[in-house]
Amino acid sequence: MLGSYRAEILKLRKRSAVWVLFGAGLILSLIFGYLLPYLAYTTGDDTPSTDGIPRVEVLRGMLPERVIDNTIGGYPIFAGALALVLGAIVIGGEYTWGTLKTVLTQRPGRGTILGAQFLALATMIALWVVGIFIACSLCSIGIAAAESGAMTWPSIVTLLQGLAGGWLVLMTWCLAGAVLAVAFRNVALPIGLGVVWILGIETLLAGVVSSLLPGLDWLTNTLPGTNAGSLVVAVTGMSTTDAPPGVRDAVGGSRALLTLFAYCALFAALSLWTTRRRDVT
Repeated sequence: MLGSYRAEILKLRKRSAVWVLFGAGLILSLIFGYLLPYLAYTTGDDTPSTDGIPRVEVLRGMLPERVIDNTIGGYPIFAGALALVLGAIVIGGEYTWGTLKTVLTQRPGRGTILGAQFLALATMIALWVVGIFIACSLCSIGIAAAESGAMTWPSIVTLLQGLAGGWLVLMTWCLAGAVLAVAFRNVALPIGLGVVWILGIETLLAGVVSSLLPGLDWLTNTLPGTNAGSLVVAVTGMSTTDAPPGVRDAVGGSRALLTLFAYCALFAALSLWTTRRRDVT
Protein backbone atom coordinates (compact mmCIF):
# COMPACT_ATOMS: atom_id res chain seq x y z
CA MET A 1 0.00 0.00 0.00
CA LEU A 2 2.79 2.44 0.88
CA GLY A 3 4.55 1.95 -2.44
CA SER A 4 1.31 2.36 -4.35
CA TYR A 5 0.49 5.48 -2.33
CA ARG A 6 3.85 7.03 -3.17
CA ALA A 7 3.32 6.25 -6.84
CA GLU A 8 -0.13 7.86 -6.81
CA ILE A 9 1.22 10.96 -5.05
CA LEU A 10 3.94 11.24 -7.69
CA LYS A 11 1.35 10.97 -10.45
CA LEU A 12 -0.84 13.64 -8.88
CA ARG A 13 2.09 15.96 -8.27
CA LYS A 14 3.15 15.79 -11.92
CA ARG A 15 -0.34 15.99 -13.39
CA SER A 16 -1.11 19.49 -14.63
CA ALA A 17 -4.89 19.05 -14.39
CA VAL A 18 -4.61 18.72 -10.60
CA TRP A 19 -2.93 22.11 -10.29
CA VAL A 20 -5.23 23.73 -12.82
CA LEU A 21 -8.22 22.66 -10.74
CA PHE A 22 -6.54 23.89 -7.57
CA GLY A 23 -5.76 27.20 -9.24
CA ALA A 24 -9.37 27.57 -10.35
CA GLY A 25 -10.62 26.94 -6.81
CA LEU A 26 -8.09 29.36 -5.37
CA ILE A 27 -8.99 32.12 -7.84
CA LEU A 28 -12.72 31.67 -7.22
CA SER A 29 -12.19 31.87 -3.45
CA LEU A 30 -10.16 35.07 -3.73
CA ILE A 31 -12.49 36.73 -6.22
CA PHE A 32 -15.72 36.09 -4.35
CA GLY A 33 -14.23 36.27 -0.87
CA TYR A 34 -12.03 39.34 -1.24
CA LEU A 35 -11.79 41.04 -4.64
CA LEU A 36 -15.47 41.74 -5.28
CA PRO A 37 -16.30 42.67 -1.65
CA TYR A 38 -13.24 44.94 -1.48
CA LEU A 39 -14.19 46.70 -4.70
CA ALA A 40 -17.70 47.16 -3.33
CA TYR A 41 -16.28 48.51 -0.07
CA THR A 42 -13.90 50.99 -1.69
CA THR A 43 -16.27 52.22 -4.42
CA GLY A 44 -19.50 52.12 -2.44
CA ASP A 45 -21.22 50.10 -5.17
CA ASP A 46 -23.28 47.08 -4.19
CA THR A 47 -22.61 43.66 -5.65
CA PRO A 48 -24.85 40.57 -5.36
CA SER A 49 -22.77 39.45 -2.38
CA THR A 50 -22.84 42.83 -0.57
CA ASP A 51 -26.26 44.24 -1.50
CA GLY A 52 -27.90 45.68 1.60
CA ILE A 53 -24.95 44.95 3.89
CA PRO A 54 -23.43 47.95 5.75
CA ARG A 55 -19.93 48.93 4.62
CA VAL A 56 -18.50 48.21 8.03
CA GLU A 57 -19.82 44.65 7.84
CA VAL A 58 -18.42 44.24 4.33
CA LEU A 59 -14.99 45.18 5.66
CA ARG A 60 -15.37 42.93 8.67
CA GLY A 61 -16.14 40.01 6.38
CA MET A 62 -12.68 40.36 4.80
CA LEU A 63 -10.68 40.66 8.03
CA PRO A 64 -8.74 37.78 9.66
CA GLU A 65 -11.57 36.98 12.07
CA ARG A 66 -13.65 35.78 9.10
CA VAL A 67 -10.88 33.98 7.24
CA ILE A 68 -12.45 30.54 7.69
CA ASP A 69 -15.74 31.80 6.25
CA ASN A 70 -13.97 32.93 3.09
CA THR A 71 -11.81 29.81 2.92
CA ILE A 72 -14.54 27.16 2.96
CA GLY A 73 -17.66 29.19 2.10
CA GLY A 74 -17.50 28.12 -1.55
CA TYR A 75 -16.75 24.46 -0.88
CA PRO A 76 -20.32 23.05 -0.99
CA ILE A 77 -20.86 24.05 -4.63
CA PHE A 78 -18.01 25.69 -6.57
CA ALA A 79 -14.93 24.06 -5.05
CA GLY A 80 -16.99 20.90 -4.54
CA ALA A 81 -17.55 20.67 -8.29
CA LEU A 82 -13.80 21.00 -8.85
CA ALA A 83 -13.13 18.26 -6.28
CA LEU A 84 -15.62 16.01 -8.07
CA VAL A 85 -13.78 16.63 -11.34
CA LEU A 86 -10.51 15.75 -9.59
CA GLY A 87 -11.87 12.41 -8.39
CA ALA A 88 -13.30 11.62 -11.82
CA ILE A 89 -10.12 12.36 -13.79
CA VAL A 90 -7.81 10.54 -11.36
CA ILE A 91 -9.88 7.35 -11.20
CA GLY A 92 -11.49 7.49 -14.63
CA GLY A 93 -8.25 8.38 -16.39
CA GLU A 94 -6.88 4.93 -15.60
CA TYR A 95 -9.70 3.42 -17.66
CA THR A 96 -9.57 5.80 -20.63
CA TRP A 97 -5.79 5.53 -20.93
CA GLY A 98 -5.80 1.76 -20.46
CA THR A 99 -3.15 2.05 -17.74
CA LEU A 100 -5.18 0.23 -15.08
CA LYS A 101 -4.61 -3.11 -16.81
CA THR A 102 -0.88 -2.48 -16.79
CA VAL A 103 -0.89 -1.52 -13.11
CA LEU A 104 -2.84 -4.62 -12.14
CA THR A 105 -0.32 -6.89 -13.84
CA GLN A 106 2.13 -5.83 -11.12
CA ARG A 107 2.02 -7.06 -7.55
CA PRO A 108 -0.67 -4.78 -5.92
CA GLY A 109 -4.26 -6.00 -6.08
CA ARG A 110 -7.31 -4.02 -7.09
CA GLY A 111 -8.24 -3.08 -3.53
CA THR A 112 -4.71 -1.93 -2.77
CA ILE A 113 -4.52 0.23 -5.89
CA LEU A 114 -7.90 1.84 -5.24
CA GLY A 115 -7.09 2.42 -1.57
CA ALA A 116 -3.80 4.10 -2.51
CA GLN A 117 -5.63 6.32 -4.99
CA PHE A 118 -8.13 7.37 -2.34
CA LEU A 119 -5.35 8.13 0.16
CA ALA A 120 -3.52 10.18 -2.46
CA LEU A 121 -6.71 12.09 -3.25
CA ALA A 122 -7.28 12.74 0.46
CA THR A 123 -3.75 14.09 0.73
CA MET A 124 -4.19 16.34 -2.31
CA ILE A 125 -7.52 17.65 -1.00
CA ALA A 126 -5.79 18.50 2.29
CA LEU A 127 -3.13 20.44 0.37
CA TRP A 128 -5.89 22.27 -1.51
CA VAL A 129 -7.57 23.29 1.75
CA VAL A 130 -4.33 24.46 3.36
CA GLY A 131 -3.26 26.32 0.22
CA ILE A 132 -6.55 28.21 -0.09
CA PHE A 133 -6.44 29.01 3.63
CA ILE A 134 -2.94 30.47 3.34
CA ALA A 135 -3.95 32.61 0.36
CA CYS A 136 -7.08 33.86 2.13
CA SER A 137 -5.06 34.61 5.26
CA LEU A 138 -2.60 36.73 3.27
CA CYS A 139 -5.46 38.65 1.67
CA SER A 140 -7.07 39.22 5.06
CA ILE A 141 -3.81 40.52 6.50
CA GLY A 142 -3.29 42.84 3.54
CA ILE A 143 -6.80 44.29 3.72
CA ALA A 144 -6.59 44.69 7.50
CA ALA A 145 -3.29 46.55 7.15
CA ALA A 146 -4.58 48.75 4.33
CA GLU A 147 -7.84 49.66 6.05
CA SER A 148 -6.57 49.74 9.66
CA GLY A 149 -8.76 46.77 10.52
CA ALA A 150 -8.47 44.50 13.52
CA MET A 151 -5.96 41.64 13.35
CA THR A 152 -8.15 39.36 15.44
CA TRP A 153 -7.88 35.71 14.45
CA PRO A 154 -10.18 32.80 15.27
CA SER A 155 -8.96 30.38 17.90
CA ILE A 156 -6.80 27.42 16.93
CA VAL A 157 -9.69 25.06 17.64
CA THR A 158 -12.01 27.06 15.36
CA LEU A 159 -9.41 27.09 12.60
CA LEU A 160 -8.83 23.35 12.83
CA GLN A 161 -12.56 22.62 12.90
CA GLY A 162 -13.12 24.80 9.86
CA LEU A 163 -10.28 23.28 7.87
CA ALA A 164 -11.29 19.74 8.81
CA GLY A 165 -14.91 20.45 7.89
CA GLY A 166 -13.85 21.92 4.55
CA TRP A 167 -11.68 18.88 3.86
CA LEU A 168 -14.60 16.54 4.56
CA VAL A 169 -16.88 18.49 2.21
CA LEU A 170 -14.38 18.37 -0.64
CA MET A 171 -13.52 14.74 0.04
CA THR A 172 -17.19 13.78 -0.18
CA TRP A 173 -17.52 15.34 -3.62
CA CYS A 174 -14.16 13.91 -4.70
CA LEU A 175 -15.29 10.38 -3.82
CA ALA A 176 -18.57 11.04 -5.62
CA GLY A 177 -16.59 11.73 -8.76
CA ALA A 178 -14.50 8.61 -8.15
CA VAL A 179 -17.50 6.28 -7.80
CA LEU A 180 -19.03 7.69 -10.98
CA ALA A 181 -15.73 7.16 -12.79
CA VAL A 182 -15.59 3.53 -11.68
CA ALA A 183 -19.22 2.98 -12.64
CA PHE A 184 -18.87 4.41 -16.16
CA ARG A 185 -15.17 3.58 -16.69
CA ASN A 186 -14.37 6.94 -18.28
CA VAL A 187 -13.94 10.61 -17.43
CA ALA A 188 -16.34 12.72 -19.50
CA LEU A 189 -19.69 11.26 -18.43
CA PRO A 190 -18.93 11.25 -14.66
CA ILE A 191 -17.79 14.89 -14.85
CA GLY A 192 -20.88 15.91 -16.79
CA LEU A 193 -23.34 14.13 -14.51
CA GLY A 194 -21.60 15.19 -11.32
CA VAL A 195 -21.25 18.87 -12.17
CA VAL A 196 -24.84 19.08 -13.41
CA TRP A 197 -25.97 17.50 -10.13
CA ILE A 198 -24.00 19.92 -7.95
CA LEU A 199 -24.65 23.12 -9.86
CA GLY A 200 -28.17 22.42 -11.05
CA ILE A 201 -30.25 19.46 -10.00
CA GLU A 202 -29.64 19.47 -6.25
CA THR A 203 -30.01 23.25 -5.94
CA LEU A 204 -33.17 23.20 -8.05
CA LEU A 205 -34.60 20.27 -6.11
CA ALA A 206 -33.96 21.99 -2.79
CA GLY A 207 -35.67 25.17 -4.04
CA VAL A 208 -38.71 23.34 -5.38
CA VAL A 209 -39.16 21.29 -2.22
CA SER A 210 -38.78 24.26 0.13
CA SER A 211 -41.30 26.39 -1.79
CA LEU A 212 -43.82 23.89 -3.18
CA LEU A 213 -43.37 20.59 -1.34
CA PRO A 214 -42.28 21.36 2.23
CA GLY A 215 -43.38 17.91 3.31
CA LEU A 216 -40.41 16.47 1.40
CA ASP A 217 -37.79 18.46 3.30
CA TRP A 218 -36.60 15.19 4.81
CA LEU A 219 -35.56 14.06 1.34
CA THR A 220 -33.48 17.11 0.48
CA ASN A 221 -31.96 17.06 3.96
CA THR A 222 -30.35 13.71 3.11
CA LEU A 223 -28.55 15.02 0.02
CA PRO A 224 -24.78 15.56 0.17
CA GLY A 225 -24.94 19.21 -0.92
CA THR A 226 -27.44 20.12 1.78
CA ASN A 227 -25.32 18.49 4.48
CA ALA A 228 -22.15 20.05 3.09
CA GLY A 229 -23.67 23.52 3.36
CA SER A 230 -24.99 22.79 6.84
CA LEU A 231 -21.57 21.59 8.01
CA VAL A 232 -19.97 24.81 6.76
CA VAL A 233 -22.51 26.82 8.76
CA ALA A 234 -21.85 24.68 11.83
CA VAL A 235 -18.05 25.03 11.80
CA THR A 236 -17.96 28.71 10.86
CA GLY A 237 -21.06 30.11 12.55
CA MET A 238 -21.67 32.39 9.57
CA SER A 239 -25.07 33.96 9.03
CA THR A 240 -27.10 32.32 6.27
CA THR A 241 -28.52 35.68 5.19
CA ASP A 242 -25.25 36.71 3.49
CA ALA A 243 -23.80 33.23 3.03
CA PRO A 244 -22.45 31.99 -0.34
CA PRO A 245 -24.67 29.80 -2.55
CA GLY A 246 -25.18 26.32 -1.15
CA VAL A 247 -24.47 27.32 2.45
CA ARG A 248 -27.64 27.04 4.51
CA ASP A 249 -28.64 25.85 7.95
CA ALA A 250 -30.85 22.93 6.92
CA VAL A 251 -29.69 20.32 9.46
CA GLY A 252 -27.60 20.33 12.61
CA GLY A 253 -23.85 20.17 12.54
CA SER A 254 -23.61 16.70 14.10
CA ARG A 255 -26.08 15.25 11.63
CA ALA A 256 -24.29 16.89 8.70
CA LEU A 257 -20.96 15.50 9.90
CA LEU A 258 -22.27 11.95 10.24
CA THR A 259 -24.09 12.14 6.91
CA LEU A 260 -20.98 13.23 5.02
CA PHE A 261 -18.93 10.50 6.67
CA ALA A 262 -21.62 8.02 5.63
CA TYR A 263 -21.49 9.26 2.03
CA CYS A 264 -17.70 8.94 1.99
CA ALA A 265 -17.91 5.37 3.28
CA LEU A 266 -20.68 4.53 0.81
CA PHE A 267 -18.85 5.97 -2.20
CA ALA A 268 -15.61 4.22 -1.25
CA ALA A 269 -17.35 0.89 -0.65
CA LEU A 270 -19.25 1.06 -3.95
CA SER A 271 -16.06 1.90 -5.82
CA LEU A 272 -14.21 -1.01 -4.22
CA TRP A 273 -17.04 -3.48 -4.81
CA THR A 274 -17.44 -2.47 -8.45
CA THR A 275 -13.69 -2.55 -9.09
CA ARG A 276 -13.33 -6.04 -7.63
CA ARG A 277 -16.41 -7.56 -9.25
CA ARG A 278 -16.18 -6.21 -12.78
CA ASP A 279 -13.78 -6.47 -15.68
CA VAL A 280 -11.61 -3.37 -15.83
CA THR A 281 -11.51 -3.18 -19.62
